[in-house]
Amino acid sequence: MKEMYPKNGRVILHVDMNSFFASVEIAYDPSLQGKPLAIAGNPDERKGIIVTCSYEARAFGVKTTMPLWEAKRKCPNLIVRKPNFERYRRASLAMFDLLRSYTDIVEPVSIDEGYLDITDCYKKGTPIEIANSIQETLQKNLLLPSSIGIAPNKFLAKMASDMRKPLGITVLRKRDVPTVLWPMPVGEMHGVGARTAEKLSTIKIQTIGDLAKGNDIQLKQLLGINGERLKQRANGIDNRPVDPDAYSDFKSIGNSTTLPYDSTDEEELLGVIKRLSNSVGGRIRRKDMLSNNVQLMIRYGDRKTVTRSRKLENPIDQDNEIFLAAKHLWKKHWNGEPIRLLGVTAQELVEKHEAYKQLDLFSYEKEAKREPLLKAIDKLKGKYGNEILTKGIKLPKDKNPRNNEHGTSFEKDFLSD
Repeated sequence: MKEMYPKNGRVILHVDMNSFFASVEIAYDPSLQGKPLAIAGNPDERKGIIVTCSYEARAFGVKTTMPLWEAKRKCPNLIVRKPNFERYRRASLAMFDLLRSYTDIVEPVSIDEGYLDITDCYKKGTPIEIANSIQETLQKNLLLPSSIGIAPNKFLAKMASDMRKPLGITVLRKRDVPTVLWPMPVGEMHGVGARTAEKLSTIKIQTIGDLAKGNDIQLKQLLGINGERLKQRANGIDNRPVDPDAYSDFKSIGNSTTLPYDSTDEEELLGVIKRLSNSVGGRIRRKDMLSNNVQLMIRYGDRKTVTRSRKLENPIDQDNEIFLAAKHLWKKHWNGEPIRLLGVTAQELVEKHEAYKQLDLFSYEKEAKREPLLKAIDKLKGKYGNEILTKGIKLPKDKNPRNNEHGTSFEKDFLSD
């Protein structure tokens, strides 16, 4: 069996769950099997956007990020379910637990995909046999379909898993790159978004093959260091290891929410920013992280989006500190026009024990005294919800904008306890 594995190279699998949110809903409610299903925001609200959909819905032209009204026009019989993130999180944890039964070298990339290094798993079968076993076990035990790419590195494994969906298993070797990858449009390459593809077209790069043979100087001028990296990928070169600890390396943690109606009520909007700041603060504290930079995203009713950030003198992790930084940005950059969406993100995160903070005697004593209180508050909120401790008078349900909004969080800490 060892002869089926490379002597010097690696064997990497990329496991990508098919229509994950929709598949989880079908697993919980088998009556949805074979029907056009979409996961989207509240159908009664304007922000109903398709998060994902079943392949039956895709056959009607329904796509991710499509407005719900357009999806229903294309597929009148479309079944719509609101996202159940706790349900998806549980399914994700079960999925990764299953993957780790094959090897400890598992790197979660997002809630529904991850890499496995099976180079030393030859006693369990050939790479294809292992991939088949994973796919069949996911389907049997969790009722969740997947596609799997098999390759000598992470980039090629990711490209391979995208080639056959749903329930596909694809092998992509280094020698296959010129015949399989190079003819593909450059926009279909992992790591190349629509804007990057547009930039590449300005220097006559239309295919992955064009990128593989691109001029180094031109690529660096156009895309910086990423140009060199993308050219290496286009040639099938990717030396990144599968890192089980990579998912905890957070660069930023944020939340955003679309309002149920365009608003110019500053008190209400600052209330939304406050709640977003509280959510972000709680999440970075659970990670024992500190933020050196706070970013505020403002999207107006005409879809124009402004993103501004504030570099902090000292790293922070408390709700009110995050809110004050976001409020400063709000006061400075809001032009008074109606707001559609707001987002708060803690950036440039560092682990608490690595952070250096200049504190005088008085501020040190103050922070040391309040640390146990803050931990107790977080514990209460975690057990009983954010409303367990509030200031002032609680608004009636129909007057409280919080009842009409749903935060969005697709970061990797979604996988953690």
